Amino acid sequence: MPLKGLKVIEFSGLAPGPFCGMLLRDFGATVIRIDKIGQNVDLDCLGNGKKSICLNLKSPNAVEIVKKLSRQSDVLIEPFRKGVMEKLGLGPTVLLEANPQLIYARLTGYGQEGPLARCAGHDINYIAISGILSLFKRKGEPPLPPTNLAADFGGGGLMCALGILLALLERSKSGLGQVVDNSMVHGSAYLGSWLFRSQNLPIWGNRPGENILDSGAHFYQVYRTKDDKHLAVGALEPQFYADLLKGLGLTEQQAPQFGDFDELKTLFGDIFKQKTREEWEDIFSELDACVTPVLELDEAPKHAHNSLQGTFSETEGKIVPNPAPKLSRTAGRSMGMEKLARRGEHTREVLAELGFSLQEIKKLEDSKSIECYSGSKL
Repeated sequence: MPLKGLKVIEFSGLAPGPFCGMLLRDFGATVIRIDKIGQNVDLDCLGNGKKSICLNLKSPNAVEIVKKLSRQSDVLIEPFRKGVMEKLGLGPTVLLEANPQLIYARLTGYGQEGPLARCAGHDINYIAISGILSLFKRKGEPPLPPTNLAADFGGGGLMCALGILLALLERSKSGLGQVVDNSMVHGSAYLGSWLFRSQNLPIWGNRPGENILDSGAHFYQVYRTKDDKHLAVGALEPQFYADLLKGLGLTEQQAPQFGDFDELKTLFGDIFKQKTREEWEDIFSELDACVTPVLELDEAPKHAHNSLQGTFSETEGKIVPNPAPKLSRTAGRSMGMEKLARRGEHTREVLAELGFSLQEIKKLEDSKSIECYSGSKL
């Protein structure tokens, strides 16, 4: 795998940080997650294949362990608000001085500067500040956040992983590490570059919810079927719209592409409710109308296209998307089927690799500087 041999430290968190670490792990990196004593790590559903070392970072001994670990690592990912790592004595100035090749990735909501830098927030707040949440709405309704996908995982974890890989590429030339400062507000705004840059195109110009791509148009819409399932329609271009009309049994005169959008949405909605989703799938299977079923999470792996593409792995009822993109020689491998590390499961193992003796590890455990999972062994 392309990242084999890369050593990553991931300070535990939820959503964006674990996703960033998961991306690196799925493509071959060794990821050591630093958990807090007493922390419920079961909430991290992206930690499969990672190792867990459990530390009490209020202890100077634990801080020294992190410093020692970072001197032997390539990447560090931290998800804390501004100033937290510096207060612990683990800021980038300290760790980069000890290891000039370290890539120090800061994955935060609001970044390191500005009036919100020390404030709490979540995905909904970050995409609100970025401007893109204002676009996710239907006519006459308030904006609807797309779960926590855009900021946590798009502008957050994925953008941070990109920053890490760019810094690693640059390090191969300069021999030096650097700080990757990935704010989810900034990352989400950049993710929305096309939305910002395209506002002068004819597809926009109306209020949110009344444009072609934001549920305003009848030919770019989700419709309910007879069996209470849904179809996604994306017949933007004239040739696709013509096939859409064929499937619906309508003429251009009955349903002009740029007629009254609200009336046409009602017309299409009434027609789609007359057949089941499967019946519509059969009808549109021979037409190039950009009509697809809206699959539930448990349905997606079973779809013929996804199955052939190897998009998902499924075992014991759990669905795990396989790593993307596909690489022809050094493909990634999903760690989703591997065991999720228990808190502190690898504390003894990691410390032993750092040169700590059994007696030293026992002393650290007795002083509550570390925690070892009772089932872990050297």
